[in-house]
Amino acid sequence: MRDLDLQTLRLFAAVCEQRSIARVAEQESIVGSAISKRLAQLENNVGTPLLVRKRRGVVPTPAGETLLEHARTMLASIGLIERDMAAYAAGTRGHVRMLVTASVMAESLADDVAAFLQPPEHRSIQISMEERVSPDVVQGIREGSASMGICWDAADLSGLQTRSYRSDHLAIVAHASHPVAQQPSVRFADVLGYEFVSMPALSAVQVLLARAAAVEGKSLTHRVQVSNFDAALRVVQANLAISVVPREVAAPFAANAPVRIVPLSDDWARRRFAICFRDEQALSPAAQLLVRHLAGSSMVAAA
Repeated sequence: MRDLDLQTLRLFAAVCEQRSIARVAEQESIVGSAISKRLAQLENNVGTPLLVRKRRGVVPTPAGETLLEHARTMLASIGLIERDMAAYAAGTRGHVRMLVTASVMAESLADDVAAFLQPPEHRSIQISMEERVSPDVVQGIREGSASMGICWDAADLSGLQTRSYRSDHLAIVAHASHPVAQQPSVRFADVLGYEFVSMPALSAVQVLLARAAAVEGKSLTHRVQVSNFDAALRVVQANLAISVVPREVAAPFAANAPVRIVPLSDDWARRRFAICFRDEQALSPAAQLLVRHLAGSSMVAAA
């Protein structure tokens, strides 16, 4: 197995996909006998047949199918490495991958990242942001799927290093004609009798609401379930139900729609977010710069 090489794996994957050594040889400008020799050596290395030769070509054996799956994964990873290294060679200082929650994505993160990329010395940094629920953000960082994440600080962040990010305030959003819309603020317990627009069960907001309702010995009445805040606000605009949405997300929508934002007076309605990573010193220089910028943005906003 130590003698496996990437070129042989590439040729093996190509032959499996094309079902023809001759066709791959033509595409790669290599004689077919050279490919056959490499494949024979590969079979010898792994100790089992990988291909079955037939009149009209070749097909992978069950062992070959398994190796093909691993080869594709390895080749995809190599492709990412080549892309990132090419970016450095072209002068790019780094590529930062982030996992973030829907609340963070919908609120301030895009503006904070845009501000980070404004200085000339940062403009060549690439930033990828993938939306996940808080538990999946934490799991992804622990598993190394991304270098850093931002999620609700009530998530289980044990074993990770953290820096404080921003905060938000959950509020009831209701159609202007709804009874709740006439209140200056409300306790969550006082609106549990109404029908709600709900988010996915594992989302941070939905987990928080289910716990708060359980404390009151009640449960939420779900009329509509949606996948994001924008959809929830549109359902509220149609006067189908009320919803719990971060005030910071709802405010731009409410400015141009017949809906009202009613702050929740419960202590838990004020949420704080955390930037998390495995080891700050092990982060790339670009990621360290971004962490410091985002943490600094949080301090400025709190001042």
